[in-house]
Amino acid sequence: MSISRRKCLKWIGAAGLGSVAGKSAFAAGNKHFEGYPESFGVLHDITLCVGCRSCEAACAKVNELPVPDKPFTDLSVLQEKRRTTEKAYTVVNQYEVQGKKAPVFRKNQCNHCLEPACASACFVKAFEKTETGAVTYDHTVCVGCRYCMIACPFEIPAYEYDEPLTPRIMKCTMCYPRVIKGELPGCVEACPKEALTFGKREDLIRIAHDRFRKYPDRYIDHIYGEKEMGGTSWLYISGVPFSEIGMREDLGITPAPELTSGALSAVPMVVGLWPVLLTGIYAISKRKEIVFQQELEESVQAASDKANSKLTEALAKAQKEKESAQSRTKENI
Repeated sequence: MSISRRKCLKWIGAAGLGSVAGKSAFAAGNKHFEGYPESFGVLHDITLCVGCRSCEAACAKVNELPVPDKPFTDLSVLQEKRRTTEKAYTVVNQYEVQGKKAPVFRKNQCNHCLEPACASACFVKAFEKTETGAVTYDHTVCVGCRYCMIACPFEIPAYEYDEPLTPRIMKCTMCYPRVIKGELPGCVEACPKEALTFGKREDLIRIAHDRFRKYPDRYIDHIYGEKEMGGTSWLYISGVPFSEIGMREDLGITPAPELTSGALSAVPMVVGLWPVLLTGIYAISKRKEIVFQQELEESVQAASDKANSKLTEALAKAQKEKESAQSRTKENI
């Protein structure tokens, strides 16, 4: 059951998040981090999801995302295997599972890892694991290297390729601005079947185990995200194997920083040069665009001049032929 606004505020006050909303910690290092005490998360009960896309609509509204080509009431998109994009922080996919008469639906978004791969790969610390449980992103320090996209095992971060001047990495923030104000994440608030439960992560794990005990025939006895990749703030329970609904079961329980620290150990050596390199690449790219545009304009102008010249010649020729014809006509008369 989803928690109320009052209870959410009470929890935030008890966790001390009201006074530390501006504080956060970077996910890095080789020591396993088991999450902030009293941090929040979301439990997605896949057995309750009906694929209505209410969560998608709420997410778009809350985050002021573009309206999709097909409305949220169009459920035909569930037939596609969609992933999150820079314009859609969450998507629901439909799966046909052997032995199940009805399709299974699963919501996909950032899992807000306890030790995020995106944060461990980001050498400018644009990603932060906050004390609320959310992984947030600061576009003002991002250099556009997109290491986060490569590092994320869930393939969540998306890049604004159609924004040539100020591209950003876009992903779900677990509605961090709403949570610190005592509000529920948009998707949780909108879910008509209470397939999404927001609360303290430790409480969500207890809720999941309670459901396993009460309904042993309904669920697979496993909480996806409790241990995967060191744990995530977004948790899942299901009545079918997770591998059959597009979820990776080969990730293990090792946190991302332990896997990436060796490969990224040399990154700080080039941090000072990276902005210069990117600026140079950008300048070269812009120079090429300018030169190309100039050459294009010159080519168009030359073609236009040539066409105008030929048109002038043709008109002059036509005028002469007209005058000649008129002259012959007068002579015949």
